[in-house]
Amino acid sequence: MRSVAVAVLSLAILGVLGGAIFIYSGLYNVAATDPHWNLTYWVLEKARVRSIKAHAAGITAPAGYDDQAQVERAVGHFAAHCAECHGTPGSKRGAVSQGMYPQPPDLTNVSKRFSPAEIFWILKNGIKMSGMSSMADDGDDMLWATVGFLQKLPTLSDDDYNDLWMASQAQGGGPGNMMDMGGMSMSHGPDGQRSPHAKSPTPRDRDQ
Repeated sequence: MRSVAVAVLSLAILGVLGGAIFIYSGLYNVAATDPHWNLTYWVLEKARVRSIKAHAAGITAPAGYDDQAQVERAVGHFAAHCAECHGTPGSKRGAVSQGMYPQPPDLTNVSKRFSPAEIFWILKNGIKMSGMSSMADDGDDMLWATVGFLQKLPTLSDDDYNDLWMASQAQGGGPGNMMDMGGMSMSHGPDGQRSPHAKSPTPRDRDQ
């Protein structure tokens, strides 16, 4: 037994020393242009998903978070904080996101991968070493509204998204009101309001 314990301890010491030598040698390339090894990616992905699920386990979605009024309210928040990296219906991701690694995911199917509580946890807490920042300062109510919007996102066409954005601005909007939203080009809609898609017809355009 003693020889086994000595052998295990020796291997542990060698492992620590080997790891220290590897780290201090600078051999591991931290550049965003150099993708992770497959094993590294698998470990990080598993750790990320399991961490999200474990930490979000006790969260309960409030009633009405996905009501239409809440979804409309969240469009400005999404356009201001999410669209640049993740894109929107009818709009590609912004130039800043192109050089990021890992690449920000398309959020169209995020509601199929994660529960409402898990999406809320991600928005509120962010994710280390991924470029996903915490949005806790925006308040739980807005974050739950954004969860409701993300659940609706898979069903939205370019025009649907445009209409939601216009409805949001008619109600006073939210974050992202009257600004270049997420790097998208802007076109003018009713009463001088600006729509998040230059190529997408506004309600005024369709009425003409």
